[in-house]
Amino acid sequence: MTLEILTSDSLGDVTHGFFTRKGGASSGVFAGLNCGYGSSDQHDIVKINRTRVAQAMEVTPDQLVSVYQVHSPDVVAVEGPINGQTPPADAMVSKTPGVALGILTADCQPVLFADPNAGVIGAAHAGWKGALDGVLEATVDAMEAQGAARADITAVIGPSISQRAYEVGPEFFEMFLDHDPEYARFFAGGDGDRMQFDLPAFGLHRLREAGVGTAEWTRHCTYSDPERFFSYRRSTHAKEADYGRLISTIRL
Repeated sequence: MTLEILTSDSLGDVTHGFFTRKGGASSGVFAGLNCGYGSSDQHDIVKINRTRVAQAMEVTPDQLVSVYQVHSPDVVAVEGPINGQTPPADAMVSKTPGVALGILTADCQPVLFADPNAGVIGAAHAGWKGALDGVLEATVDAMEAQGAARADITAVIGPSISQRAYEVGPEFFEMFLDHDPEYARFFAGGDGDRMQFDLPAFGLHRLREAGVGTAEWTRHCTYSDPERFFSYRRSTHAKEADYGRLISTIRL
């Protein structure tokens, strides 16, 4: 099966892709293109999957760079392949041609950034915690430090969990209101004391407040499309032992 790569016209000629689970070598609950070394999938199989992604991005496997994601607002500047221990962070920026930035997700937002005029790209993993703590703004700041102009930055949110699938409790809701009462607009009423949180809308809000020129979501829900996407929450509801990780990549 061939790889399925979702792209955004807004990113223009910048090489990028939100990869679905199709076209990989993994099996079982990981069936397809599982790119997460942090999963319990076989390391060699994940390596095969990541090599296929690198080939699709026209880079060598070591030029497909990722970080040890920890739901933080931390960003690293990437100049080439990372040798040694992978740094803990949740976003990367680069102005080095031939380096592909790779973000792993399974419901959280993968966000790809580009200022083609300045030749600067970025990629961020933004779950609710990272987004609330400022990882998207930090990525824009780091791109500016590399020479980008925020008004020229396009940011695209890839496949993420949608509001209808993201049920949360009152403590979660109150935590967001403690940050800003205006954040109530990202929640809808659910059953009993449950609420439905709109993660992509929150991500778009934070990006637009950060002053990027263009911000959009591809409108793919990871939870609702098991044929194409891995989903942490769906796997949890199904009581599966583990789950695969999707990869989203961008390069100059």
